[in-house]
Amino acid sequence: MLGIDIYDAGVIAGSQIAFFGLGWLFFMKQLFKDYEVQQRMVQISFSVTFALSCVMFELIIFEIVDIMNPTSRLMAWQFALHSMLVILIFLLPFYFFLSCCRSLFNSSTAVLTGTTVVLWLVFIYFFWKIGDNFPILSTKHGILSIEQAISRVGVIGVTVMAVLSGFGAVNAPYTCMTIFMRPVTDEDVEQMKQKVRQNLHMIIAKKRRLLQLEADLSKSAFSMSSNREEGFFRRVIGTVASLGTGLRDQIGTIKAEIEPLEEFGRHLFLEMVELNNGKDRVEYSKTLQGRYFNVLGYFFSIYCVWKIFICTINIVFNRVGKIDPVTKGIEIVVMWMGYEIDARFWSQQVSFALVGVIAVTSVRGLLITLTKFFNAISNRKSQNLIVLILAQIMGMYFISSVLLIRMNMPLEYRQVITTILGDLQFNFYHRWFDVIFLLSALASILFLYLAHKKRPIR
Repeated sequence: MLGIDIYDAGVIAGSQIAFFGLGWLFFMKQLFKDYEVQQRMVQISFSVTFALSCVMFELIIFEIVDIMNPTSRLMAWQFALHSMLVILIFLLPFYFFLSCCRSLFNSSTAVLTGTTVVLWLVFIYFFWKIGDNFPILSTKHGILSIEQAISRVGVIGVTVMAVLSGFGAVNAPYTCMTIFMRPVTDEDVEQMKQKVRQNLHMIIAKKRRLLQLEADLSKSAFSMSSNREEGFFRRVIGTVASLGTGLRDQIGTIKAEIEPLEEFGRHLFLEMVELNNGKDRVEYSKTLQGRYFNVLGYFFSIYCVWKIFICTINIVFNRVGKIDPVTKGIEIVVMWMGYEIDARFWSQQVSFALVGVIAVTSVRGLLITLTKFFNAISNRKSQNLIVLILAQIMGMYFISSVLLIRMNMPLEYRQVITTILGDLQFNFYHRWFDVIFLLSALASILFLYLAHKKRPIR
């Protein structure tokens, strides 16, 4: 028994180290590939959060495949879950507020620590108040129980999941299907390049004129200072002064003309980039892989319509599924097709495959989204703060994924997750996911429709 425990501990420790290395590599190669890492603690926090998130998915698969003994799995679950909650509620918010205070104030350590503690207490207050507005927890649990923390983390995480899922379900077919692509030809791209060049030539010509006028103004100012003490040249001084005033007016006029030209040039450049991207998309759609993604886009479209319909039905009739998709599928095969199969064996195999696919796609999808979001808004001053926020979102996202993935598992495996997470109102989270998903999908459809209509090729 002791050898098995040591083996189980080695499996969990090795997995944690491997996932930590993957998180570290992703952090360096994707998030910080264009920036210099300033705070090592930020990188460690992100990698540890990523590793614990992956370990929780791994433990779900271990429950299905029955790897490790039940006692070791329970201890690993408790370690991963408690560690994640400590990081999400205490460490990441505290270090985020400390980093903010360091960047804003140049005070003593005591002042920075005191300010950080006050801000963290404010965060805890609002984090706790989230639970007052949702039926997320049974009243029998104490104020310091683990259910109190998971229930509030779940609300935030499920909201993030639903928003991302709603947008992804709409955006995936929009980006994959050729029907939404605008025809872009080489002539369109060449005409836009010509406009960019013409605008650039105009800016250069006006800046040359501006430099010449500034040089003339400096010469006139030198003439005024050299003749200021001589009475004979007072008329000349007046003439030079009036000339200087005229030069200043011309300089102001040219500067006023250059500014809108530069702004117009930026818009032209962005439109040229958009045309090039559209041209590349059209060419890519003609390849074998592009045609594959086009077919996949139709599948995503059907899934999006079906998901919106199902979410609407669930919301209107206050319905939550009781049977997981695996068991339901096996029942259909047995009842309607007449096949005699080993239900327990195939339930385990299909559940393993389904959970594995959900885990991989969840991790991959979230990392891609985090990379795009970070590259869009980060700069060298805010990069560390943004990564801490992304780590916070990632941890809550994956805890919520475990909470929601429970419904996709047969009852015998579902009970284990129920025991680990505690006595939560699981049905509420599924209804909340449906509501936010529906709102996110409809808002994404409206946004992409308006964006598509407002982008004519000029």
